[in-house]
Amino acid sequence: MALPPDSPKKSPLDDRLAAQQDGFLREVDEALREDQMVGAFKRYGRTVGTAIAVGLLGLAGYLYWDHSQKQAAAERSERMILALEKAQAGPSSAQAALGDFDALAKDGSTGSKAAAALTAAAIRQQQGKTDEAAKAYAAIAADNSAPQPYRDLATLRDVAMRFDAMPPQQVVDRLKALAVPGNAWFGSAGELSGLAYLKLNKPDQAGPLFAAIAKDKTVPQSLRARASLLAGQLGFEAPEAPTPAAASAAPQAN
Repeated sequence: MALPPDSPKKSPLDDRLAAQQDGFLREVDEALREDQMVGAFKRYGRTVGTAIAVGLLGLAGYLYWDHSQKQAAAERSERMILALEKAQAGPSSAQAALGDFDALAKDGSTGSKAAAALTAAAIRQQQGKTDEAAKAYAAIAADNSAPQPYRDLATLRDVAMRFDAMPPQQVVDRLKALAVPGNAWFGSAGELSGLAYLKLNKPDQAGPLFAAIAKDKTVPQSLRARASLLAGQLGFEAPEAPTPAAASAAPQAN
């Protein structure tokens, strides 16, 4: 039986040549990749650098704007607090506070401006400047940029101030959206609307409204008591709401 020939053995020289060849190929590959990267950088480096610079500038601009907005809001809040302290200090200081609120009503966010304008109108109302206060309330109510809760409150105060001089149907129309159960101003708006219905000789619409107010536990106790009384007088069933005196005399649960 013939034996297979022995495989040729590699000499140390062959191993060294193979190692040198592998090293040479790696150097060529690395050089090729380096040339490709240099070429890509030359081709796209300026565009990429510009994009990075624009992004960094945009980020810096946003951070500066955000800081400025927060700082301005903090300053407005401090001015509002100081103006409120003036208004509460007495009649002599209220006039100075009025100027502060007028200035705040012209600068800042829509919410802060509306709050300042409402406070200024309330000060004028306390000072007996009813015409100026009513005009201010009406302006806030008509301002579409003001938050809706501020507009609703301004509408209610405007109608309440001018109720005696305002046509009853106009009262009903102005308060229609507020005089509904679930609305934050249902109690006050519903009472004014009910009284306007009585002026219009529509007790069949006033009575159910007063009864609904009397049943609404979110409405202040004194207002519920008045509404319950009026509903009963008009022949509509309503729960007897305790008077504030009776409520205060009732034993409290521990």
